[in-house]
Amino acid sequence: MTGMNRTARAVALVGFVTATACGTALNYPGLAGPRYAGEAPGVQREATPRAPEHVRLVTWNTHFAQRIDRLIELLRTAEPAKHADVVMLQEVDAKGTGRIAEALGMSYVYYPAVVHPITGRDFGNAVLSRWPIVEDEKLILPHHGRFRDSQRAATAATILLGDDSLRLYSVHLSTMVEVGPGSRREQARTVLADAARFRRVIVGGDMNGVGVGDEFLACGFLWPTKDNAPTIHVFTWDHIFLKGLVLNDSAGTGVVDDDVGASDHRAVWAVARLGPSPDADAEPPTNAPGDSDRLQGCAALR
Repeated sequence: MTGMNRTARAVALVGFVTATACGTALNYPGLAGPRYAGEAPGVQREATPRAPEHVRLVTWNTHFAQRIDRLIELLRTAEPAKHADVVMLQEVDAKGTGRIAEALGMSYVYYPAVVHPITGRDFGNAVLSRWPIVEDEKLILPHHGRFRDSQRAATAATILLGDDSLRLYSVHLSTMVEVGPGSRREQARTVLADAARFRRVIVGGDMNGVGVGDEFLACGFLWPTKDNAPTIHVFTWDHIFLKGLVLNDSAGTGVVDDDVGASDHRAVWAVARLGPSPDADAEPPTNAPGDSDRLQGCAALR
């Protein structure tokens, strides 16, 4: 189930020897890769004949994917995360992503952002899907971390559901130590600028803060996970945002209580259904008197 860019990987590992000497990350600045992708045996290659009644979503920061067997156990057995249709993973490498996708019978695409100086392994985001991935892309996010010089990237993928396409993003924004809140908002806006091309969008991942969610609200996204329970210690930093979809019901999102020791983050889930088709070419909303300038910021992306 694995495809890889071996040349890019080899070049990165040579540079990593130098990078680790000063404790910095080795970035993968190229948009083309390294790229890893796989298709589950027997997956339907064409679009689904009609859109499903609902789509079960999971996003999870795996903490360097150190406990793959436990990650797989939770994703296969924990209610209500099991039987997910889309899984967005952060802090994974190619080997771990491939093992998880194979165990779940899902197709996947994975783009590492850096070789992490702590683990010496690739570090990035993956999208897994029960439906075939027909397009994928790596988005380089702005700003380098203060101390390790790491640059984040988002993994984007498109799947087909009946007559509709669904754009997916697995996102891991920089930590508070690496960049300030304004820089984290600019990273979110990079994702939003790309997402503006699509009518139906799901963004999931570790936002490393709460305020960045306002950027998604200003661009017309729903933020169903805003009031979820904490996902790491006392903080609720892992979220799902929806455009062109709505929660299946009022209890359609939550946090998996027992992470079986798989990660320092808890998995977040949501069950959504396709909502009224938004107009991708519609003008963004305008500010009402007294509003902040965040809507103007979203309008600037269009």
